[in-house]
Amino acid sequence: MNNIKKIASKELGYGFIKDVPKGKDEYYLRNKQNRSGIEYRQLTALEIEILVRNRNTSDDWSKILVSNEFNPELVKNCSFFGLIRIGNLENSCLCFSDLIVPIGLYNSTIISSDFGNNVSVHNVNYMSHYILGNEVIINNVNELVTTNHAKFGNGIIKKGESENVRIWLELCNENTGRKVLPFNGMTSGDAYLWTRHRNDVQLQQKFIELTDHQFDNKLGYYGKIGDRSVVKNCKIIKDVWIGEDAYLKGANKIKNVTINSHALAKSQVGEGCELVNGIVGYGCRIFYGIKAVRFVLSDYSQLKYGARLINSFLGPNATISCCEVLNSLIFPAHEQHHNNSFLCAALVMGQSNIAAGATLGSNHNSRGADGEVVMGRGFWPGLCVSIKHNSQFASFSLLNKGDYNYELNIPIPFSLISNDPLKDELVIMPGYWFLYNFYALARNAWKYVDRDKRKFKTPIYEYDYLAPDSVNELISARAIIAKAVATAQLTKEKKAIPADELKLIQLGDKLLTTKSNKEIDKLEVIVNGFENSKRKTKLIKCIEAYHMFGKMIFVYGMEAALRFTENKKGKATLTTLQQAKLNSTNSDWSNIGGQLIPTKHVDGLLSKIKTGAVESWDQVHEFYEGESAKYASRRDLHALSCLTAITGKSLNKLTNTQFITWLNDYFEIKKDITARIQNTRAKDYSNPFRKMVYENEAEMNAVVGSLKDNGFINDQNKALSDLEKQILSIKKDLKL
Repeated sequence: MNNIKKIASKELGYGFIKDVPKGKDEYYLRNKQNRSGIEYRQLTALEIEILVRNRNTSDDWSKILVSNEFNPELVKNCSFFGLIRIGNLENSCLCFSDLIVPIGLYNSTIISSDFGNNVSVHNVNYMSHYILGNEVIINNVNELVTTNHAKFGNGIIKKGESENVRIWLELCNENTGRKVLPFNGMTSGDAYLWTRHRNDVQLQQKFIELTDHQFDNKLGYYGKIGDRSVVKNCKIIKDVWIGEDAYLKGANKIKNVTINSHALAKSQVGEGCELVNGIVGYGCRIFYGIKAVRFVLSDYSQLKYGARLINSFLGPNATISCCEVLNSLIFPAHEQHHNNSFLCAALVMGQSNIAAGATLGSNHNSRGADGEVVMGRGFWPGLCVSIKHNSQFASFSLLNKGDYNYELNIPIPFSLISNDPLKDELVIMPGYWFLYNFYALARNAWKYVDRDKRKFKTPIYEYDYLAPDSVNELISARAIIAKAVATAQLTKEKKAIPADELKLIQLGDKLLTTKSNKEIDKLEVIVNGFENSKRKTKLIKCIEAYHMFGKMIFVYGMEAALRFTENKKGKATLTTLQQAKLNSTNSDWSNIGGQLIPTKHVDGLLSKIKTGAVESWDQVHEFYEGESAKYASRRDLHALSCLTAITGKSLNKLTNTQFITWLNDYFEIKKDITARIQNTRAKDYSNPFRKMVYENEAEMNAVVGSLKDNGFINDQNKALSDLEKQILSIKKDLKL
């Protein structure tokens, strides 16, 4: 049966803290939290008389303290229990959007709470242990309560509590083996580092200690609602901390949650939403019946249209609507909009777009709930894609529509992955994005930058498709393609396959640079280890991809060279490149929550956490900031190293003639890229099946916009023109 107790009426509003420290009273934490600066006084006899006349009651009128500008006429039909402190009340109204409400306290039951200046509280059935800022509007709320053990979504335990009450996020794996403790201010990088290195018991314990040290374990903190926040027509709000300028309307239930909000980054929670055990970042939008349980929603992200987010971390500038996401860690700029898409036990490393009908994480090929999927930056599954645990994908992988019934390990980036049901083969087209859809690839890179709504763009999230992580994969992929082509050629000639992998790669390089497209395309190029099956995995368009990958690595390096020599004149241009200090130890990079960092520096951070040299999450975040400040220069040095590798030329011996040749080659590739971007989009205007739904070309242009008015393409053409002028200027300067 329900455990219903009876207490004396005089106890209501008192005893919030049972174990009060010596020399303190039960309000010592409340006084610490209340930073309003309001000077309170006792009620006058006249003010008490007016309050009573207005049908207000109190268990003890001496426990109601007010400011000098308190107006008792603006408090009506309220029941007060415990210590109540009320700021100024002016005889006027607060207006927010279409809502206009008188300042004051009306028709509410209020227990042991503080109010800033000029608040408007109407029809709150039960309000207990809250501190409200200035000009806050609370209108039609069933329950607004804070318990003495409130944690506001943080994965901590309070004094006297057992470990089993901790709230964990079970990320990346349904069997809890990668669980982490959520905390206010947690970044996708924090979550990523914590979910890795699970065999390092000391490091894992340090992560718990960092989180525990971030917060006070004392019982008795009050809930807070920041200045100018509006809460209306909500049912249950329990153990919730709400920042400034937040807007909550029509929520069903919000429990054990922090909602960060600021005048420059307002967060909103809308109708029918239910949030339990989580953290909401700054500038978030949560609307229309979503369900989020055990979650972190990072800054400027959105949940809407009935989305379900459970045991998951959603990175900044991401949007999830309609679908279901479970046990997943998602880096920045994720998009998932469709009611029948499903994401489970996944590590999604940013810039992904999940299509309708995608089922990512069906682990029914296992005996337990312990499968995982790792999706590199730019992962893009097509309509009705189904993949199995465990699977792993390189950056910018695109899956064609189909059921992938075996586990996949795709190390080649920018690939199109397809099933061939007639031949029962897995078909990989390396470099698909470069060869056939450069418009989408380039526009997405621009789009993610444009949609990054953070006021302060640190840490730096890498959105460019050419970056240390993806370019390292391109370098590895060229070796994979070369080895596979060499094996195919030797197999065709019925020659022995050498055990020396380097010799195979060298032979493949030679074949791919001397043979024609037609000759290479006739080969059956097979790779192993891409799929956990006995059927063939075939590579197609090998020669085109191999050369395009080389061009992209070259472009990556040349763009760094132009940045490196910016504002340099004459001999200084070449000298700057010749003296560049390339560091081979910075060749390995890690994607830490969307931020690219040399792996050796990440290892250094983890070592410092283990030794105690880094003893707070704030210090970890300072590390991210420091790495962001150094990112541009380190990326450029990495790119220059790649340039020397792909050209076989050393920078310290670079000549004017060689650099001019590079500039000419670079401009020709950029011309080709710009043409590919335009041609990709132009197909949508020339394809008869695209055009057939419009009466004529004029109507098509009215509906989708004309090609000549495409702002992104026009920007690309202008950038090419500017680049041509820049290169001509450099060449002229070098010839002096």
